[in-house]
Amino acid sequence: MTDAPFRPNGGRHHVVIVGAGMGGLAAAQKLKGENVDITLIDKKNHHLFQPMLYQVATGMISAGEIAPSTRQLLRNQDNANFVNAEVTDIDIKSQTVTAVNDEFTRVFEYDSLILASGSGQSYFGNDHFAEFAPGMKSLDDALELRSRIISAFEKAELTDDPKERERLLTFIIVGAGPTGVELTGQIAELANRTLTDVYSNFSTTSAKIYLLDGAPQVLPPFGKRLGRKSQRALEKLGVDVRLNAMVTDVNEESVTYKNMKDDSEHTLTGAIKIWSAGVAASPLARLVGEQAGVEVDRAGRVSTNEDLTVGEYSNVYAIGDLMGLNRLPGLAQVAMQGGAHAAKLIAAKVDEESTSNETEAFDYFDKGTMAIISRGYAIVKMGKTEITGFVGWLAWLGLHLMYLQGFRNRLVAVVNWAQNFFTRSRSNIEITKQQAYARNIIDNASKQEVK
Repeated sequence: MTDAPFRPNGGRHHVVIVGAGMGGLAAAQKLKGENVDITLIDKKNHHLFQPMLYQVATGMISAGEIAPSTRQLLRNQDNANFVNAEVTDIDIKSQTVTAVNDEFTRVFEYDSLILASGSGQSYFGNDHFAEFAPGMKSLDDALELRSRIISAFEKAELTDDPKERERLLTFIIVGAGPTGVELTGQIAELANRTLTDVYSNFSTTSAKIYLLDGAPQVLPPFGKRLGRKSQRALEKLGVDVRLNAMVTDVNEESVTYKNMKDDSEHTLTGAIKIWSAGVAASPLARLVGEQAGVEVDRAGRVSTNEDLTVGEYSNVYAIGDLMGLNRLPGLAQVAMQGGAHAAKLIAAKVDEESTSNETEAFDYFDKGTMAIISRGYAIVKMGKTEITGFVGWLAWLGLHLMYLQGFRNRLVAVVNWAQNFFTRSRSNIEITKQQAYARNIIDNASKQEVK
């Protein structure tokens, strides 16, 4: 550990960005060419395009297409430096950030701080559910889910017990938001299209797929009309959609839920459980909120001023899933626009000749929300405009292709999408035991170390 906090040589304004996700990377790239030095810190060495994680989890694309090296993305930006470490402490009074990578610790001194560390899966106080129902917030999560999903079909090939095969081929997804719906649709396509002729002892179409949500409709942010259309599209794929279903227990064998209409309890038995029902902001948001004396909501998001600064600290910005401003949703576009906005204000403060408003309010431009239901069918909501079907699917592909990082990744994604559309093959359904079991082993080892 260094004795004094680190800052780059040269005496320029030092911007520390915590998190290299959509918002953090957008902020760093917006500051390219400005008279600042940037230190971008993330515990992962890659930038993750999270909206396409479910495609990794279901073998449509490989991990590399949505997780390019952060260092390589910044290789042509002279004023940016990347640090692969986990931020464990922030002191906004002394203006320092502490980052740790195993036995290595370094403290960074900043002039401006952008908090963009994103969110994790929320189990609403039932964290023990995670052992049996992993979420999907990281590349590790997606690879674990892919291994569990494909392993279920592989094991079903080996058993001659009808009840055991039914258990193995029962998939229970909790949460009917965009992630849950998109993942459910792709699992249904695996069972009903991709894998239908590759196993000898059973038909993959016998798989049972359940989608549970405590809300009264699928995809609540999209409105009732698109929610109903999405539900019907899923049901055509063979998905059993159960709404007003509040999950009360998850264990190794089953998921129990309460019907919110009549308070009756129901239990579904199945080998594969997946959780996509909620998100919780990074704990760093609460840490900074408490130091700044501002409110932190139930999801852990810190209340910000209109310009995305926190409390009286005009040099601390919270963006993306960490900010609690005007009930803005946790979407990639919100994070990216927030990152660009914070960077613009910092650049204005540093440039003595700038006439820009250094406290300009963040004005989010809603470019719409989208979700793919199945091959060739997606829904899009842009203000009052609603698009469904093949046109919506093309719109989804075009927008997400535009925001993927790197020409090669875009090209490979297009090839994979075309292969999936015109054929029944998927090129990325390889699995390993390490992917399936490493998370729980690591978690248990960490708990033992704490003891």
